[in-house]
Amino acid sequence: MGIDLTVLWAVIILFGILMYVVMDGFDLGIGILYPFFPADEDRDVMMNTVAPVWDGNETWLVLGGAGLLAAFPLAYAVILSAFMLPLIFMLLGLIFRGVAFEFRFKATAGRKHFWDKAFIGGSVVATFFQGVTLGAYLEGIQVVGRQFVGGPFDWLRPFPVFTGIALLVAYGMLGCTWLIMKTEARLQQRMIALARPLALVLLGVIVIVSIWTPIAHDEIRMRWFSTPNLYWFMPVPALVLASTWFLLRALDAQPHAVPFVLTLCLIFLGYTGLGISLWPNIIPPDIDLWEAAGPPQSQGFALVGALFIIPFILVYTAWSYYVFRGKVRSGEGYH
Repeated sequence: MGIDLTVLWAVIILFGILMYVVMDGFDLGIGILYPFFPADEDRDVMMNTVAPVWDGNETWLVLGGAGLLAAFPLAYAVILSAFMLPLIFMLLGLIFRGVAFEFRFKATAGRKHFWDKAFIGGSVVATFFQGVTLGAYLEGIQVVGRQFVGGPFDWLRPFPVFTGIALLVAYGMLGCTWLIMKTEARLQQRMIALARPLALVLLGVIVIVSIWTPIAHDEIRMRWFSTPNLYWFMPVPALVLASTWFLLRALDAQPHAVPFVLTLCLIFLGYTGLGISLWPNIIPPDIDLWEAAGPPQSQGFALVGALFIIPFILVYTAWSYYVFRGKVRSGEGYH
């Protein structure tokens, strides 16, 4: 039996998106947390924890988009047509966030506040519209004859707006636990205090999305709550509750990396739940991977390049995080 290139490409793209969410999530989360820490010294330390590595995290977003174009051109065309506006807003947010990284350290004291606002605004806008796009994607895309037939504002509905807010909470929690791991003394203690209510809010939004999605979509409800699927999928919500409980327990001790790892577990479990709800559709509600796939020759040609470059990205990423491991202290870091 030969390798199903369509499934292999789906795994590669899902892996790339997950890596982006995990690795750029705490970058954006730091910008989301900035308004709670107005002191320049705290903000310098917070930004220095990610300044040496943030731009490499964007590689996974490029990989996911390029892989979608190469392997699933129909999905690429439909998704970009349906979500053109929120994706443009997301990219504008990422641009402002990226420029703020470089300019803030070079700005005079009187102008630093401008780049702080750009960093906050870019992080919030990019995160919110990523969540909006995800929520609108879950709601489904109107397709007739392999073309998008909806309107430019179909994404502007209650559920996508809520998922945008939910992703702000998730990235904020990632940023908070990252800073628990990378900072010390007073700043770390303030992050620990902030992480406790954030963890409960994150659990709340996960529960709301988990209830709202099957209520709004019959096919998703049948997938989750029909037998024997119910027994196979029950570990996902159980593990969410267990991870949250262990996270709160870890925050009561002298935490270092454990809260960040447990938050990653929550993100992964949420990602898994979305995958269960949608698989094997790549254009919800009813166009699957194989209907949207490109020719096998195109998939095979692009796969050679992907399998060559992905190990290099992984090695470079691991090495960069290893080089910049450890705590970041005031007066040290990126200049």
